[in-house]
Formats: sequence, C-alpha cells, structure tokens
Amino acid sequence: MLPMLYTSAALVAAPAFALNPSEALSEKHHFDIPAQGLNAALLSLSRQSSMRILFPYDEASRYETRSVRGWFSTSEALSRLIDGTPLQLAYAKDRTFTIATHGKAGLRPAGFTRDAVAIPAAAPPPSEPTPEEASPTDVIVTGTRQTNRTVAQSLAPIDVVSKADLQTSGKQSVRDLLGTLVPSISVSSSGSGASFAVKTLSLRGLAGDQVLVLVNGKRRHNTATLFINGTTQNGQSPPDLDLIPANAIDHIEVLRDGASAQYGSDAIAGVVNIILKKDASGAATVIGGANGDGGGETGRFQADKGITTSGGHIHLSVDGYMQGRTIRGGPNLSQLYFPGDPREATADRRVNKPGQPQVVGINGSADLAQTIGSGAVEAYVFATGSKREADAFLTFRNPNATNNIPEIYPNGYIPHLRIHDEDYQVSGGVRGEGPLGVHFDLGTSYGYDKVRYVETTALNASLGPASPSTFYIGKVIGTEWTTNLDLTKRVDLGFVEPLKIAVGAEYREDTYEIGAGDVPSYIDGGYRTPAGQPNAGVIRQAGSQGVTGFPPSAAGSFGRNNKSIYLDLSQKIARWLEVSASGRHEAYSDFGTTNNYKVSARIEPVRGIAVRGTISTGFRAPTLQQQHYSSSSTIGVLLPGATTTVLAPVRALPVDDPVARALGAQPLKPEKSTNYSAGLVLTPVNALNFTIDAYQIEIDNRILLSGTLTGAIAANGTLNPVATILNAAGLNPVQSGFFFSNAASTRTRGLDVVATYRKDLGDFGKVVLTVSGNVNKTKFTRLDVPPVLAAKGLSLIDRARQGDFTKGTPRNKEIVNLYWTLGAVSANVRATRYGEVTQVAAARAADGIYHDDTVKPKTLFDLELGYQLTTGIKLSAGANNLFNIYPSKLSAVNQGNTGFALYNAYSPYGFSGGFYYGKINLSF
Repeated sequence: MLPMLYTSAALVAAPAFALNPSEALSEKHHFDIPAQGLNAALLSLSRQSSMRILFPYDEASRYETRSVRGWFSTSEALSRLIDGTPLQLAYAKDRTFTIATHGKAGLRPAGFTRDAVAIPAAAPPPSEPTPEEASPTDVIVTGTRQTNRTVAQSLAPIDVVSKADLQTSGKQSVRDLLGTLVPSISVSSSGSGASFAVKTLSLRGLAGDQVLVLVNGKRRHNTATLFINGTTQNGQSPPDLDLIPANAIDHIEVLRDGASAQYGSDAIAGVVNIILKKDASGAATVIGGANGDGGGETGRFQADKGITTSGGHIHLSVDGYMQGRTIRGGPNLSQLYFPGDPREATADRRVNKPGQPQVVGINGSADLAQTIGSGAVEAYVFATGSKREADAFLTFRNPNATNNIPEIYPNGYIPHLRIHDEDYQVSGGVRGEGPLGVHFDLGTSYGYDKVRYVETTALNASLGPASPSTFYIGKVIGTEWTTNLDLTKRVDLGFVEPLKIAVGAEYREDTYEIGAGDVPSYIDGGYRTPAGQPNAGVIRQAGSQGVTGFPPSAAGSFGRNNKSIYLDLSQKIARWLEVSASGRHEAYSDFGTTNNYKVSARIEPVRGIAVRGTISTGFRAPTLQQQHYSSSSTIGVLLPGATTTVLAPVRALPVDDPVARALGAQPLKPEKSTNYSAGLVLTPVNALNFTIDAYQIEIDNRILLSGTLTGAIAANGTLNPVATILNAAGLNPVQSGFFFSNAASTRTRGLDVVATYRKDLGDFGKVVLTVSGNVNKTKFTRLDVPPVLAAKGLSLIDRARQGDFTKGTPRNKEIVNLYWTLGAVSANVRATRYGEVTQVAAARAADGIYHDDTVKPKTLFDLELGYQLTTGIKLSAGANNLFNIYPSKLSAVNQGNTGFALYNAYSPYGFSGGFYYGKINLSF
C-alpha cells in the first residue's frame, strides 16, 4: 500500500486478465460523475471504469471538478476531472494508475516490480478516511439526489441487489428475485378470479401499492388490474414487476424508508429502483425446469447486448418464457349428481385444479443515450414492452348445481379464465450541465397497461340451454403520463463538503378505463327450469360463471392529474455529521393537496461506526381503480347463519354506487403516514458491513376493502340486517358486495438486520456470506364503522380482512446466503426461514369456534451449482425449495369437501413444492 499521503480507490474488482496501460486507459465506459469534490469524483471514476486509482487525498480534496457524463475513454474522463489542477497521470500498469502533483511523475504503487522510481517518503495520515475506507460498499442513487453515495454512507437503509445476485438465483421473475434476496420483502402468490396473473410484494409488512417502483429513477406505471378475491393483496393495483425483463437489469436498489417527500405518492413503505444495463456487455441464458411433484414445466430464453456508439450507448434485452400450471388440489367429495344418479359412484373426483397458472409471455427493453454537442448534454430514452397470456381454472361447478345447465354440461364444468395483457412504458429526456453549474434532467414517461378477459368452458345459467360457452368479459386500461424537471447544484458554505441543493417539479396525468363485455356475459336471461325436472323454478345466476362480464353501467373512462414541487437539501457539516431535509407539495385534481417532509441525520462518532435516523411523513393517493372499479364474481361466500361457504355472486362496488352509499361508503381520501426509523451501521473493515434498523410506520385513513356484506331473506320472509338497510334505500335486498373505505388506521413496527462478509480463502476460493432478517408487527389503532352499519351491530372491516394485515404476512423472515467460487466452480446456497402466517376466519363455524389456519414456520433451501466450461460459457443446475417443502394443509373445516382448498393460500412460498432446473449462460 502507498504511504498515507496517497489513497487507493479500488472498489470494483479488476478482471482476471491484464491489459497494457494504453489499452486499459483507452477503454470506453459510460460515466455519470456529477460536479463535486475531486476526491469523490476520482472514487466514482474508479468504480465506473473498474480501475484502481492511487492519488494524494489531501491534495485532491482541495479542488472541485466539473461533471463528466456520457461515453468516454478512462483517460478522457480523467483529463476532464483533473483539468485545471496541479495533478497529472504519473504511472500506469495493468488496471492501476497513479495520480501525482506536477514534478512527481513516475510514482508507482507498492508491490509492483522495481522497474520504476522509488515511492515518496511517508507523510502524516490524512484527517479524512480514505475513499476505500469510507465507502466499502455499492454506490446508490435511490433516496438521494447525489450519485456518489454508498450504502454504508446512506442516511437511510438501502439494499442493493447486484447483477451477480440476479444471475445466481433460479427465480424466474423480478418479483420473486426480490422476495428471495431481501428479507423485508414478502411475495404473495394467492391471487384468484381476474387477478391471478399478477402477483405483488409487500415491504416491511405493508402492501404492494405502498411501495413506489422506479426504473432508472423514473416512476413505473401501475397495473390496470385490481386484485380482488385474493388474500393479503386484496384491493391493490401496484406496478407489475414481472413485466420488466430480469436480464435487462444492472442492479436493484431497495430503499427501506418512507420517501414520499422525495418521490411522491406510494412511497410509504419505501422505494424499489430498478437500474437498467448501460454497458457494452452481451449475454444469453436458457433455463429449463419443472416442479418435482409434477407440473410447472418452465422454459425461459433471455438475451441482451450493448453497443457503444460515438458518445453514447444502446443496450437491448429480450426475455421470453413459458410456465406450466401445477395442480395441487384434492378430491371433490361433495354430492355431484342428483339423488339416484348411478354416475355418482364412478365419477371422477379430481375435478378441481388449484395451483399456479399457465403463463406465456415475452418482455423486451431498450436503454439508449447520446451526448449532444460538446458532451455536456445527453439525450436518453429507455423503454420496456410486454405481452403476456395467462390462464387458470376456477372452481368446479357440480352437475347438480343451480349454476349449471345439464343440457350443456351433463357432468359439470370448470370455468377457464384467460387473461391477455399488453404493457409498455417509454421514458425520454435530456440531462446535463446548465448555466451556473446547475445539473438538469428534463424527462417525460408514458406507461400503458391493457388487460382483456375471456372465459371459456363456462355458461350464463340464466340463459338456459341457449347459453354460449365462451364469453368476452371486458377489458381494463390504465395509463400514467409523468413529466418532471429536476435541478441540482452544489453550493460551498464553508463546511467539509458543499451543500447539495435539488429542486424539481412534476406533472402527472392518470387515466383508467373499463370496457364492457359481450351482452351474454352479464345479461339476466330469466331462465327457469321447466316443471318436473330437478331445480325446477329456481332463480339462476345472471352473467357468465366465474367472472361476470362488465356491464355498460360499470364501463367508463376516468382521469385525474396532479402537480407537485419539491426541495431537497443535503449537507455534510463535518467528517462525522451529515444532515438532509426534503419537502414536497402535491395538488390532485380529485381530492386536493398534501404536504410532506423528511429530515435525516447520520453521525459517525468513531470511524466505521455510525448511527442514522429519519422522521418523515408520507401519503398514498387512492388509485383510480379503487375509486371506480366495479365487477361481479362468483366466489365462496359465508351466507348469514351458514357455517360453510357456498358459491354466490358478489359485487365489487365503487364508493359512489347506490348500494355502497346505502351501506355507508364515503369518497376516498389519501392515506397519510408518519415514519420513524433509527439505525446503526458498522464497517470495521472493508470486508464486513453490518446494519441494524428499527422503524415505526403509522398510517391514517388506510384504504382497505370491507368484508363481504350480504343481504338475505329467511324462509319466513325476515330480512337480515344488510337486507333491511338495502330495502329501506329502495334497493334489491338480496345481494352481496364489498367496497373501499378509509375506515382504519394502522401501526407497523419492525427491525431489519443485514450483514455481509467477503473473504478470500486463497487456495480454497472466495466466499461472500450474507445474513439478514426482518421482524415486524402490524396492529390496528382505529377501526370505524359507518353509523348505518353500527346501528345494526355490523362491522365494516371484518375479522378476516383485519387478519390479512396483522397476520397475513410472515411475522419474521431470515435469510442466510453463501456464495463460493474456486476457479471455474461456483456454488450458491441459501436458507430462508419464514415465520408463521395465519389465515383468519371471518366467522365462527358450526361448533362456535373461529377456525384460523396457521402456516407453521418453515425453512426452505435453494441451491445452485455452476461450472465455467470455457470463456463465455457457464453451465448451472439448481433447485428452489430443494427439499420440496409444502405449507400446512388447511383444517377440515376450511378445506370443505370440494378439493379446491387443500393447502393454505397464505403461504409466502406458494404450494407447488420444489422446482428443479438447469441453465446455460453465454457471455459475449
């Protein structure tokens, strides 16, 4: 190591091969180095060029440098940084070079062969830590307007999922990758009805729509689908992460802290920022696998390639995949046929097919940038596009059921729902250096998602034997168009570093459209079975079975806009103290304004030991889907006085629907949150990083779906409480529905722990060990009941809905991951322990007991073994859930007798068992 006069910036490992100095320095890279202190700029240059730089830290700290953004050779970028200073390139060999003041050329790093002049005499140690000591972890941009911040230096907890992390996991989608690698993230695989194709995640025990998703720092649009009839994801329309090709990603930054003051709506729990590749690398991957107990046959092909242009880059990616369904149901033991039918004794009982859906899709992406003129300004465009078709079987309809027509399906039928999804987002703009040292970024982004629903092997029982068997259910379309201007500048106030000022403005337009289905999908045909036949005279359900088509009364187009401005200040006052403050004002066209703030501080009293804390407020605007979605589905309903569920039509009601208003619905307001967090960061040596962060998130006016409210008339003509309310409002008293409200407030408390250790074992290879965990608990601090329901002794957010948020995600989750390499051989082994999860019952069963079902804690192991066959070719084999672990089965009461509900759908790891695969990676 050089004497302490010099410091080393070597945070990115150099490739195993060596280049001569002219080749290494002439390599072109995409640099993004803002105007800042020269020492920090040289650190960024080291990371972005994968070169080791040795330079006099005290000397460099005296100078400010201009920004370097765009495609340059390393030598060109270096020249721009040190221009106007007394520093110059002094020595270079392989991927290391030394910078010295004029008159000290020829300096070389210690340990090199004695073919250069002597190293200068030792000098007193610098007062500041070296960049390598101060920044031993990944550079991040999320949660800060700076581009030289590291995870260890950040004022809030951030996880970085690297490209290598993404490549050494057998998980197939971005959502599953995050759920596997980040302990504070849990995924849900329990969507049903029209929402089974889209899955979501929760961060710190909160909902998927309380997590903001960015791509290259730009807001990602939400899915048009509204999750209905699932478990913990009910009522959400978050961004669909599975529509972003995983092979297009350079890395992912997960900010585990409230950030609405910085980024706007949805960032209550935190932010997921997906950074796309911009380099000139190329790769292709082929994956094939299946579940050990049958089904789930999966094939995936991915390819991406970057191209360097004169002053710019192009990186293209494509991701095509096919996922087969799994069937994990039990036998249908119910009475299938009418009494006396001999087919009952020989009937096929394996008629229900719960499990993962069948999915075929293709994703693509492009990231382009080009410098303009002298290179101070860069134009950029990045985009993703997807097409996906998914299908799943709904619940089997028995031959003797009133929702079957025996003339069409003499042996019953199982509706088959097909979902066609088209999605794209395009972002573009210009960024660079403006007058007075102001960096600007003016960009716009348009996102579009259209989902079409088609149901086959179905019928509309109210049309009788004339019913068709295929229905077009309708469509939903969501768009988001966001335009923003961000300005940043550094102002020297005499502290250890300049004040960083960021200001910006944003304008966003959201639209949502519901398109009606074909007439047979929603019409009531009024059919009654003729006298003398079974079910004679019985009223039949109107609309297609499974998912009823959108009627014209539900169709329509809706829109809104919002305007916002923000201010972000960050100041490092001393070596050991940094503070920041943010404020944001937003004005929505449909519900008014909101103001939010965030203040943070980081104190490092002893080098390598730091404490950090944040207080912030946040908000989440109700989505247009939550305000306007209306549909009807045939789902399992616990009718008043019943002890087992039956299939019945249930409506999702917008808050302005007459039925919802009669039951006490009010216009939705935004959720508002207050977030407190405090953490400890330990970096005793470069190889070890340890963080522990505690948090409390209070959410007022939380937007939740109500329980299912059912109006019914007893055999003696008595109306139950809901029917009484509806009848008094002049509405049909016999109907079921649910709607959104702001009737609750919650408090979530938790703890995140992350530790990473890297060790070179010499002849035994290299290892990276990561140990991480999360524990959290959510409780309701307020539960309101509309007066009209309270007067009848009814609740709005029922016991089951409450349980979704207090017990529906793992109370704790721990991950131990070991990645080992030795020459051409690699192994990645991961153990993930999921804490218990409970499916809470809505009502007592016949025995007077609430039959809650708990998924007991389980530890799952993932394994991937790899071999570098030759340069550019790697073979791998692995398993997700190596030992084929399943969640707990439901109790007999909750299983029922149809065989559709066998395993607990609240399982955070699904119920398809182990997945085993092979993989070929090509790099070029």
